[in-house]
This record gives sequence, structure tokens and C-alpha cells, in this order.
Amino acid sequence: MPKPLRADAARNRDKLLDAATRVFGERGLDAPLEEIARRAGVSIGTLYNHFPTREALIDAIFPARVAVLERIGAQALADDDAWRGFTRFVEGVFALQAEDFGLNDALSGRFSTAAGLAEACRGGLEIARRLIARAKDSGQLRADFEERDFITLIWAMSKVIRESADEAPLAWRRCLAFFLDGLRAEAARPIPS
Repeated sequence: MPKPLRADAARNRDKLLDAATRVFGERGLDAPLEEIARRAGVSIGTLYNHFPTREALIDAIFPARVAVLERIGAQALADDDAWRGFTRFVEGVFALQAEDFGLNDALSGRFSTAAGLAEACRGGLEIARRLIARAKDSGQLRADFEERDFITLIWAMSKVIRESADEAPLAWRRCLAFFLDGLRAEAARPIPS
């Protein structure tokens, strides 16, 4: 078993996690680690003592933050209307991404080498699979929409969120509305693979 941290070391670790959550949220997962240490009021050496790699710091924060997708997914799966459940989940995912650039990067796969984060994202993707299947089975989601299309949509929306954050922070909602309209089964036209 790992040795418990001394009280001052535990406080430093907590300060680092708090600062990292804020800095990653503001700037994304590629934010300078020096900025995190500065905001925590500790040296960069202290940061590396607790988190030897950027991925270790990411894994200490984001798996729990990505787990909120399970709550959003459970609400979506409980919705009697499969299309509404699907769209609420998608909108919920992108609302989270728009609120937190770190989460935006995490969900779009920018740091796939963080093992804990990757595992948490797989759980969110499993929920998405169930919602996609349910919406297709109801005849409301176009039959040719696949899991890889959902992954591409996450990546594309992450770019829209990032690029429009300063000038039009809600532009992603307009863009998503266009995407969702095109995903309705009645709007489906053959698309080349």
C-alpha cells in the first residue's frame, strides 16, 4: 500500500489538483504546467513530485469529470422518446465541452495517452452506442449514422467550441442544430462512405 501523504504534502496535492482543474478548464489540456504550479503556489518540482507526467495529472482529474456522462446518459436512456434522449445526450456532452476547455480536449481525444481518461471516455462512448441504437431502432435517427460518425461529431464540435469561444460562445448550439437536423431519418439521403 502507498504510504499516506504528510499533511503539507496532501495540501500541496489538493492545491495542485484545484489549480490544474481551473487552468485546464480555461486553457485546455496543453496548458503550461508551470502555470498550474504557480497558481497552486508551489514549485514546478513539487508538481512533478506528485504528478511525474502531464498524463498523470490529467488522469488524477478527468476520469471523474468524464463520469458525469453516465448521469447524462442515464437521463437520456430514461427518456420515453428515443430521439429526444439522443439529442439531449449530445447537447449535454457539448454543453460540458463548452464550459471547460480541458473537458473539451479530453472528450475529443487530444490526450489519448492518459490511460484513466481513455477508459472513462470508453464508458461515455458505450452510452452513446446504446443511445444511437435506440434512436435508430425507433426509426428517428438515420440508419447509416455510426459510432465513428459520433466520434467525428465530437471532434468537429470541439473545434467549433474552441474557435468560436471568444466571439460567439454559443455558436456551437447553432452548428449542432444543423447537424441534428441532418441526422433525422426523414432527412436521410445516401452519403458516400
